[in-house]
Amino acid sequence: MQKRPVRENAGRGAQAAHAIVAIVYHSGYGHTARQAEAVEAGVKQIRGAEALLLTTNEAPLRWEDLTAAQAIVFGAPTYVGAGSASFKAFQEASSNAIMAQGYLWKDKIAAGFTNSGSRSGDKLSTLLQMALFAAQHGMHWVSLDLPPANCSSTGSDEDLNRLGFWLGAAAQSNVDQGPDLAPPEADLATARHLGRRVATVALQFALGRGPAIAALSG
Repeated sequence: MQKRPVRENAGRGAQAAHAIVAIVYHSGYGHTARQAEAVEAGVKQIRGAEALLLTTNEAPLRWEDLTAAQAIVFGAPTYVGAGSASFKAFQEASSNAIMAQGYLWKDKIAAGFTNSGSRSGDKLSTLLQMALFAAQHGMHWVSLDLPPANCSSTGSDEDLNRLGFWLGAAAQSNVDQGPDLAPPEADLATARHLGRRVATVALQFALGRGPAIAALSG
């Protein structure tokens, strides 16, 4: 039987795959921080992926690290129908630091998550703002990739994506509970799912970027 030719570096390429996934977030009372930590935990579950967790206060001191990342996940609480003022300040600061320097985040992977006190809380508005922000940077937005749950007689608050969001990961924290109790485990598990998904997509892009650039330039 004729042996199938083995491509050189096929195994080595897979072993060398590496992606840094940055998570930039603001948390007013600690609930969104729990969500951010869950995203970080999800990223770390994927071999070859490295997580970089930064608050919006730390991020402006780490522009170079963010530019070196293959993916950035944005997170903020939803206050009065929009992302928090601190997150908005980070967005605006990126205009001069990143956009004006030559669109340094172009073709990176992006995703988002948000938390509010009520089940809806107009969280979609915040996720849309994040997706538009990513688009202005020329980034590729990654959705949650989970069907809506807890929407039938057999559904449960324990389901992943129990709040039924498509664009990103959403969480709900009771306003009379601290971050030690809220958001609930189902929402944290949903955030971990987002972290795994973004890490996986970032690695896929990292593996394909080199051959794609070579093919297009040739």
